[in-house]
Amino acid sequence: MGWLADETGLDRCAANYVPLTPLSFLTRGREVFADREALVYGRTRRTYADYAARVSRLASALAGAGIAPGDVVSTLLPNVPPHAEAHFGVPAAGAVLNAINVRLDADTVAYILGHGGARLILCDSAFVPLAEEAVAMMEDEAPRIVECPDDEAGVAATGRHTTYEDFLAGGDPEAPWRMPQDEWESLALNYTSGTTGRPKGVVYHHRGAYLNAMGQVLSWRMVLHPRYLTIVPLFHCNGWCHTWMMPAIGGTVVCCRDIAAKPIFEAIADETVTHFGGAPIVLNLLVNAKEADRRTFDHVVEVFTAGAPPAPSILSRIEPMGFHVTQVYGLTETYGPATECYWREEWGDLQGDDRAAMKARQGVAMPFMEPVVIWDENGRPLPRDGGHQGEIVMRGNGVMKGYYRNPEATEKAFRGGWFHSEDLAVQHPEGHVQIADRAKDIIISGGENVSSVEVEAAVMAHPAVSLCAVVAMADEKWGEVPCAFVELKDGAKASEAELIAHVRSRLAGFKTPKKVVFRELPKTSTGKIQKFELRTLLKSGAC
Repeated sequence: MGWLADETGLDRCAANYVPLTPLSFLTRGREVFADREALVYGRTRRTYADYAARVSRLASALAGAGIAPGDVVSTLLPNVPPHAEAHFGVPAAGAVLNAINVRLDADTVAYILGHGGARLILCDSAFVPLAEEAVAMMEDEAPRIVECPDDEAGVAATGRHTTYEDFLAGGDPEAPWRMPQDEWESLALNYTSGTTGRPKGVVYHHRGAYLNAMGQVLSWRMVLHPRYLTIVPLFHCNGWCHTWMMPAIGGTVVCCRDIAAKPIFEAIADETVTHFGGAPIVLNLLVNAKEADRRTFDHVVEVFTAGAPPAPSILSRIEPMGFHVTQVYGLTETYGPATECYWREEWGDLQGDDRAAMKARQGVAMPFMEPVVIWDENGRPLPRDGGHQGEIVMRGNGVMKGYYRNPEATEKAFRGGWFHSEDLAVQHPEGHVQIADRAKDIIISGGENVSSVEVEAAVMAHPAVSLCAVVAMADEKWGEVPCAFVELKDGAKASEAELIAHVRSRLAGFKTPKKVVFRELPKTSTGKIQKFELRTLLKSGAC
């Protein structure tokens, strides 16, 4: 099927087939964009020629340190230049990059290092104590630590390990890269959050990262030479593949170590940042920023937001500030974003809450994905009517290879030939998916399903509310009822009764929170609210 009657001599060969890899973006970039700015961090300015030479040094230094193809090299780094260089330098040595969340505890870091079999850690000097504690807890052979001081941030070397610059000095700036012989070769090993047990290792291949990066160029409507601010942590889905993407279009990566309103506004104004990605909490930071932290700018900044459905109230407030927001959706298992809220022409005249509600949809499959559909519990497609709720399932080249050393979890995730997200959603007639909730976050009150996302949006529509998370609270009569945890804006006031009445005016009575707790919400380093901690607080009676 699909073959010509006679294909004699029409064979795959080196001339007509090259395995896809994001490494090729930078090999091309050093030729085409040699003198253009590739990497910026404070006073650090690196051209594409400089960037590629340092990647070569890193790759050859890793090889000289005994790192062989297929070995794992871990990182404990914020969004600083060595982390961007590692995204190319580690695979250029044929090794597999394992970027670890710097906010994890030592026990979890030790587990990841041992489970992944890390041979070496590139570690920011601020996190050397964490790395040392984790290594001391390991039963397996301990990885070597190479530490990365940060002069821009005033983070000095501990003096206990080889520094990154000294390590690079032993490398060759003209060393050839080891390009993959098969695009299915493993590129990266990322660990899930592990909130309900030990984290699972998600394996990416070169093909998936290449196609994800190329697809996002299309979905983000990018042209040559964007200036991208690294707000998404590079340890989270490898920064949604954006660092791999930038050399494809001669872009500039602007590193951002500390995620706060002031440095973000400064980067936009001073570095003419044109694009960034981030969780809704980042949008919230900007919307509610103090006047002293704001800067004016005269261009539109394109934003991809994901991680949780953003409240329509936030979306309606940030666009007039000069940000054009596109909601995307994905998971660690899909290299980051896999769907986009494609804006339809017939929505062009929508304003205010109506416009924001459309922008809060998770959307349709990105170009590198096959169809994204909604299934019922029996594996049958549900009607695209915006009402029938089921699980988001997807397939395509932007889906992981599987979970490392965990065939049972891989089989469960891929049952029926589709990747199962465990996210609950509806699908609208034009194909847009809209998340109702994570399966574990649905509140079942008196037999009725209550979407925590819907209740959160209603609470956040109150002008005094900055952030909200809604979880199930045990109730003798109804089984479960909504409980809202709320952060108020600086200087704002609101009572429990006031917020409950506000939500009751917008939603059915059974969806109204029966309790409101005012407190700072626990968050991950990527800005996701950790609802499991809130559930634990409720169960313990601490609130």
